[in-house]
Amino acid sequence: MEQFENSIKIIKKRRDSLKVTQESLAQLSGVGLRTLKHFESGKGNPTIKTLQKIVDVLGMEFCLKLKTYLVTNEKGENTI
Repeated sequence: MEQFENSIKIIKKRRDSLKVTQESLAQLSGVGLRTLKHFESGKGNPTIKTLQKIVDVLGMEFCLKLKTYLVTNEKGENTI
């Protein structure tokens, strides 16, 4: 959760540094203003697609990193 909160701060800081209003960002990205406001306030739960639309307009890149854990099964084989 901390990573997500940090991402919100980074995106909001970028928007502010570009002097882009929430209204402008919503219009340019095709994301609803209410959705954007909820996201920036930490109350929303945007989809990956929504995040991608927002960061594209801000000239940023969205990367998703999945952690995998190897488990050894009863045959001694490593599985995910």
